Amino acid sequence: MIDDRSPHLTWTEEDAPRSGRFGDVYFSREDGLAETRAVFLAGCGLPEAWAERRHFTVAELGFGTGLNIAALLDLWGRTAPTAARLHIFSVEGYPLSREEAARALAAWPELQAPVEALLAAWPRLTPGIHRLDLPAFRATLDLAIGEVEPILAGWSGQADAWFLDGFAPSTNPGMWSDGVMDLIAARSAPDARVATFTVAGVVRRGLADRGFVVDKRPGHGRKRERLEARLSGTPRAEPAPRVAIIGGGIAGASLARAFAMAGQPVTLVEQDCPGAGASGFPAALVTPRLDAGDAGIAGLYAAALERACSLYAEVPGAVIASGVLQLEQAARDAGRFAKVAAQDLWAPGEMTVQSAEQATRRLGEQATVGGLLMQGALAIRPEAVLESWLADIDRLAASVERVERGGGRWRLIGPDGQTLMEADVVVLGAGWGNAGLARRLPLSPVAGQADWIEGPTASPVAWGGYAIPTGSGLLFGATHERGRTDPVPSVEASARNRETLAGALPDLASQLADLPSQARAAVRATTPDRLPVAGALEEGLYVLGGLGSRGFCAAPLLAEHVAALALGLPSPLAADQARKVDPLRFVIDEGLAGAPAKVEP
Repeated sequence: MIDDRSPHLTWTEEDAPRSGRFGDVYFSREDGLAETRAVFLAGCGLPEAWAERRHFTVAELGFGTGLNIAALLDLWGRTAPTAARLHIFSVEGYPLSREEAARALAAWPELQAPVEALLAAWPRLTPGIHRLDLPAFRATLDLAIGEVEPILAGWSGQADAWFLDGFAPSTNPGMWSDGVMDLIAARSAPDARVATFTVAGVVRRGLADRGFVVDKRPGHGRKRERLEARLSGTPRAEPAPRVAIIGGGIAGASLARAFAMAGQPVTLVEQDCPGAGASGFPAALVTPRLDAGDAGIAGLYAAALERACSLYAEVPGAVIASGVLQLEQAARDAGRFAKVAAQDLWAPGEMTVQSAEQATRRLGEQATVGGLLMQGALAIRPEAVLESWLADIDRLAASVERVERGGGRWRLIGPDGQTLMEADVVVLGAGWGNAGLARRLPLSPVAGQADWIEGPTASPVAWGGYAIPTGSGLLFGATHERGRTDPVPSVEASARNRETLAGALPDLASQLADLPSQARAAVRATTPDRLPVAGALEEGLYVLGGLGSRGFCAAPLLAEHVAALALGLPSPLAADQARKVDPLRFVIDEGLAGAPAKVEP
């Protein structure tokens, strides 16, 4: 059963939004913006607190209409250091729709630019963390939808400032509980500041008991008092490490983009041209791993799909087609697809079960089975993505034989034993090539060939194989040869791909029968549990790999997670999601699971 996450919104005579769930208004129509600026912005010592910072993190409990964040973005855009990045984390249990927020925020035309940026990035209102880009403000917003305590428990960030803006403790006690107060303290950076409109004793004592120095300040408007609090300590050091990324496929390109968005220059090390490996086909599917039984895995891939599709939509020429039909392969698939479509991870209509008749209409030929239409999934042009994300990245054309630690840095060693470069942070993003650089990772190769033709095309569809439009024709395949690491395109593999296509789409296969095809073979890397590896191997050494056939779905979000770990920034993954892709889940060193991996030549 899907939880009711509606705020039960009503509107006052002054056209101000009111929560029917909590029986309170979100803000005063007359002076809501002035109150935000006085209580939260000035209350957290902004903009002075970020004057010398490269990265600044604001956490908010109670996103509401987004007014506080719009005002924050406005102030940041006018006063922040030129190269600084703002990271925002906000929790909302009962989110407003984009249309409701637009109506609420229309009262303040002076916030037009940040409001338009927020509305343009507004996510689907499903549980979990939604990462939103606000590039015009050099800012990223992680909007988390759900219950505040478990969400805070799973957040990896350290806030420099807190906006505590839930409804009053008397009506919304869960937002101000002891457990939440414990987490606010645990997730606070040294010298963190807290601001809130309430002076309730439970809040004052809760903050004071956890080490904050709490002061009452004159309130705004009709409110006599408000609270400010501050944690002792010196703001964190902000090192600027030298970062090297090995690999120029979708993993390496996603990593380069993620570090660049955090303001961190990198060097990409790739022997061949970008896309020389498994990311070099003329088209690719962006589809999630469907899991009807494990909500954690399903949620991870739902978040990954949302993030990937949002980013690809911004790349000119990247998206070829939207909507991918997954056909049933076994009798149990109909029931499994129904369970997937019912998960609250998806926006309404994003996953819909299709009958054989519906599949027939979509495919343009007779279908004998139904399937699952993934409306949010894509067919994309990999070359456009790689070119865009690697356009301004420093590159080193070289083959890396091994990486080794020495003198407090990592050395990238070439085949002749010479040091190619040194770096403080190295990320392995070389697909199957990661297996030779971190041999204790249990990566397995799966070689595959796909073929493509010019001319006829079709809607994106997958079964045991797939057919993907390329923009000028059709890509189909692919073969699967486990354990093979040196694939070469062959006539025999092309024949198998045509047979696979004919088994699912005979009419389409007959159209292609006399047309010449091109072929390409590559190796994908997989793990024993078919989940990626994304995280730290040792201090300063990270990996993004084991993506299997879901690389174009998973890589963008997981790359942001890896970059966050490397730079000490908030991750877009919740803690349980991060554990599922932690590379150390496979490592057993001296009998201790989770011990640091040792990179062996």
